[in-house]
Amino acid sequence: MLKQKIVKSLYVILPIALVAGLGTLFVNLGMDWFNALTKPSQWIPNIVIPIVWTVIYFTFAVILILWQNKESIPTKTKVLLIVNGALNVLWCLIFFTLNQTFLGNIAIIINLVAGYWLWLDILKQKQIYGYIFTIYPIWLSIATTLNTALWILN
Repeated sequence: MLKQKIVKSLYVILPIALVAGLGTLFVNLGMDWFNALTKPSQWIPNIVIPIVWTVIYFTFAVILILWQNKESIPTKTKVLLIVNGALNVLWCLIFFTLNQTFLGNIAIIINLVAGYWLWLDILKQKQIYGYIFTIYPIWLSIATTLNTALWILN
């Protein structure tokens, strides 16, 4: 039983780690370019951003491990999770690695819509997980606003 729970947990943790790792790689490749951009006066200190993403990914992992240990996660939710992970990585690639503020803005807006869709899906099925998961769409809203400001200023 314990071995089965560990294997199930790895099915959750490994994709999250892959998304986080690829996102970090793409962000790091573009940090010199990013640091040279004109930022709005209300910019969040750079140290806050990776902390928030760590909390978000940790929250994803805990919620999904708890959920799958009690019952199967619905296919629709799994698809929405995959879409959101892919969009997170795509935004990091477009914005940071390819240095595209406008296309990055489009990507993050799509990610924001997908993030709200995922959050509503989780909230509908597992209300307590949805409440905990609220950090994700809130953060995507903040990130989208900041991304739009960067596009306008640069």
